[in-house]
Formats: sequence, structure tokens, C-alpha cells
Amino acid sequence: MSHVMNTYARLPVAFERGEGVWLWDASGKRYLDAVAGVAVCGLGHGHPKFTAALREQAGKLVHTSNLYEITLQEKLADRLAAVSGMDNVFFCNSGCEANEAAIKLARLYGHRKNIESPAIVVMDKAFHGRTLATLSATGSRKVQAGFEPLVAGFVRVPFDDLDAVKRVAEVNRSVVAVLVELLQGEGGIIVCHDGYLRGLREICEAHGWLLMLDEVQSGTGRTGRWFAFQHSGVMPDVMPLAKGLANGVPIGACLAAGPAAQLFKPGNHGSTFGGNPLACAAALATLSIIEDERLMENAVKQGDFIRAEIARRLADAKGVREIRGKGLMIGVELEQPCGELVQQALDRGLLINVTADNVIRLLPPLVLKREEAEHLLATLVPLIAAFLDRQSAPQAAQTA
Repeated sequence: MSHVMNTYARLPVAFERGEGVWLWDASGKRYLDAVAGVAVCGLGHGHPKFTAALREQAGKLVHTSNLYEITLQEKLADRLAAVSGMDNVFFCNSGCEANEAAIKLARLYGHRKNIESPAIVVMDKAFHGRTLATLSATGSRKVQAGFEPLVAGFVRVPFDDLDAVKRVAEVNRSVVAVLVELLQGEGGIIVCHDGYLRGLREICEAHGWLLMLDEVQSGTGRTGRWFAFQHSGVMPDVMPLAKGLANGVPIGACLAAGPAAQLFKPGNHGSTFGGNPLACAAALATLSIIEDERLMENAVKQGDFIRAEIARRLADAKGVREIRGKGLMIGVELEQPCGELVQQALDRGLLINVTADNVIRLLPPLVLKREEAEHLLATLVPLIAAFLDRQSAPQAAQTA
């Protein structure tokens, strides 16, 4: 009997080593990793420069705590500010912690404006984490069920609907911020329309709200820019970040700009492990490698190729609703729940994920090469086609 808490329906495989986009299990079977630790391992596995940076830092210093200055933390904050245009950074250990920091910033901002019960606008189908506050902000009853009472102070509206946000602004004077993903990852790789972020920025400026963009999954080069908001040119006030920031070493960051950057004072927030020397060295190495190896350009190139090829190869198939995404954050939405494809792909040496019941989510490492993208397609597309054929067969029999 395992002594690990039963919090995951784990697949029946354990990996022993990795190289690039490939993983090997205990029996020596090879798998193409199109999940990358859920958008974490952008550099893939065993990247030599990243590994060398970890070894060097682990041999010097792993942890001291935030009771003291941490030089690498200062360097990482400078680097993140430079690539984002934000003013400063709070370091933590995960995406949900980064979102918790954002929520606390928004509430502190509201109280500074003498708003007794500050509220945050959040979106249907959003995912911001599994702590009590972040699961309350999340737009999924499946995530929330059993953990009531939920944390108050969130006003939910449909995603990608500016009119809904405007209606909230007309009637709710307690709102102080909007928290939104520009690409909803867990929600099914749902991409907002081009004017959405600019519209949110205008609403926030008109009402004195903070614009808080959750880039936990979409950040660190995954969509072809450092951050998804950079496709629009609209700046956030607060930006939670994690996942791909340190290629698998746990780290989170909450970036802030303008008034939001001046809110936290000593004693307002903290983290024992946040921004320790090892995590910061890992993040600095990750950012350098992404830039040096032009991996954001590669994400656009390979992502465009994969989406176009899936569309072409399944053009005559019935049951595909939409193929969408940016860079190497890709969703293939089918008309029917398709969770069975995860095990079928695993059996054939391909790691994929299904989210929102019917969306195949592909998040391969940013180092993915064209021949590896071809291998992914050659494995996945026939599985989807066969699945769609099985789904259509009963309907055809009923019609006959």
C-alpha cells in the first residue's frame, strides 16, 4: 500500500531519465513528452547548461531565507523587470502562491482606498490554484466542491466578455481588480479575442481597478513572447508567474507595477523558501537559455506547424470543434469527452493531457524540433481519427 495521499489519478508509468523532449521509463521505453510537466519544462529534460547551473549553485548555497539579502534574487528580479516592463517582484514557490499574493495585493489596494470589503472580478472556467482563496477565484465547481465555505470577495463573469465586466462596474462599487488568464489553460486553451485585454485595461483605468493577469501557464516564452500580454502591448498592474520559470525547480513570482508595486511593506507577506539561491539560479539559467537558443521563436514556428497540420490531417473528420492556441500552448477541442486518448497515447509512447473533458492539451517543451513535431503528429492524429470514427459509428448505426 502506498503512503502517498491519493490526490491524483496517476497514469501507470514512472520515468527514470529524460533528454530533450524524451522521457524513458524503468523498462527503457521511450516517450515523447508533449505535456512538459504541465507547461513547466520548457527547456526539456537534462538540458546540459541548465544542469550545470544547478550543480554549480547546489555546490555553493541552496537556502538562507529571506531574513537576509539574496544576491541571485536581486538579479532575477532585475531580469524579470527588464523583460516584462514591471517594477518589482515578490518570490514564492508556485502558481497558486503567486496568485495568492496578487489577491492580497488587490485587497490591500482596496483597503487603502477605504473599501471595506474589496472584490475581484474573475472569470468562468478560470483556474488560479487550489489554496482556499485561489480555488474560490477558480471558475470550476469540480475544484471547489467539498471545500465550502469558499472565500468571499469574488465576482464571476463569462470569459472574453467585456460587456459583462462593464455591467459589474455599473452596480458594484466594491470591485478593486480584475484577475484573468489571457489563455485559459485548464479551461481548455481558450484564447481571448484581440481587443479583450485593451478593453479590460480601459475599464480598469476608468474605475481605478488593478488589472491582474495570471501568466502562470502562459508565461516564460510558451506563447512565443516572454508573456502572453506582450502580444497586445497592454501592460498589467500585477502578474502572477510560475510553471516554466525555472524548468522544474519550484518557484513562483508575483510581479507588480505602478501603485501595486508600492503596496507590500515588511510584515505584509512572506515566504520561507521563496526566491532561495537554488531556485533563482535555476530561473536565471532558464531565462538565459530561452533567449540564447531563440526558443520563443521556435515556439511560434513549431506551434503554428502543429496546429496547421492537425487541421489539415483532420480536415475531413467529423467531431473536431476547434484547434486553437498560441505558440506551444495548443488545444484540440472535440465534440465528445476524450479522456481515453491519454492512455492510448501513453501506450504508443506519447504523453498528452485532456482538460475540460474534451480538449486535448499539448504543451511540449520549447526545444521541440520539427522532426519531433512530426513524430508527435504521426502518433496523435491517427489516435484522434480512430476515436472520432468510433464516436460516429453508433450514430451511423442509429441513422441506418
